[in-house]
Amino acid sequence: MADDVRVRTSNFSDRFGVFAECLLTGVWIAIGSLGVVTYPAAFAAGARHLRRRTGQVGGGWREFVSDFRAALPGGWVVGLAGWGAVAAAWVDVQAVRAGLPGGPLLGAVGLFAVIGLAVAGLRAAAVWTPGDRWRALLPAAGRRTVLDPGGSFLLVGGAVLVVCSALLIAPLAVPVLGALAAAAVAVEERHRRRHS
Repeated sequence: MADDVRVRTSNFSDRFGVFAECLLTGVWIAIGSLGVVTYPAAFAAGARHLRRRTGQVGGGWREFVSDFRAALPGGWVVGLAGWGAVAAAWVDVQAVRAGLPGGPLLGAVGLFAVIGLAVAGLRAAAVWTPGDRWRALLPAAGRRTVLDPGGSFLLVGGAVLVVCSALLIAPLAVPVLGALAAAAVAVEERHRRRHS
């Protein structure tokens, strides 16, 4: 009886510990993303931290910073390209609002393209390890985005949750970033297990 209670308590504390780690990781990701184009490196470092945590391997702020620095060389280029995609989507929205012929179609295509690129970026960050090149990770993540629509839809839902949190209570979006990174890690792990 006592052993059963201890096992249940241990499972609860492990699960709550992972939840708390997700929230803390969200804060770290937000700090790492302050450089505007550094968000891919911050997500990659956050996802790697959460993979270590769920794998029962130690790690903390120092490891996060080390991973962030390792992901930064190619990550800032990905971040810059991401902002370029957002700017292109904004132009599409302006075309729709101006009533240009074909504007609604162009707007829809642009919006879906930005969503697809964001999901592929999250998936690439979720599997990043030091030494990986973003140029190799992104095409593979793009294929997984298309071939695993269920996982991709989960990540879109997570991104919507972050946006809604930011709109309702702006500071809440910071820890929710960690939950989004955890969702990306879980989606990639699910995909890996299904295809191995």
